Amino acid sequence: MTFKFARPLAWLLLAFIIFVTVSPIGERPNTVTMVDVDRAVAYLLLGFAFALAYPKQWKMVAMLLIVGAFAIEWLQYFSPTRHPRLHDASVKAMGTALGLLAGWVINRWRETKAPNPIPFTER
Repeated sequence: MTFKFARPLAWLLLAFIIFVTVSPIGERPNTVTMVDVDRAVAYLLLGFAFALAYPKQWKMVAMLLIVGAFAIEWLQYFSPTRHPRLHDASVKAMGTALGLLAGWVINRWRETKAPNPIPFTER
């Protein structure tokens, strides 16, 4: 069973991240933290939401999101006010991995707490 809000939240987060990454630098939201912290937290939340949304496909989700972090950073080549950097993509990929790991741990914990429909003697 997935969290009902996880799928729409995951896709909305992805759309927001793509918009913020590719839009002109002036449209980027201002925050009080360092830019690398912003990147890591945004992608951590993205990885976490996708891990909760698609618990059975976590390997495919992990591969797509980590590769996607580099691909989204590469999209900045098409924006004249942005500049893609390998460091930025690495921070994003690391945040994604940590979010996916946290989601995987929660999914495993939920599996152990869920009632098993198969009788214990038949497992």
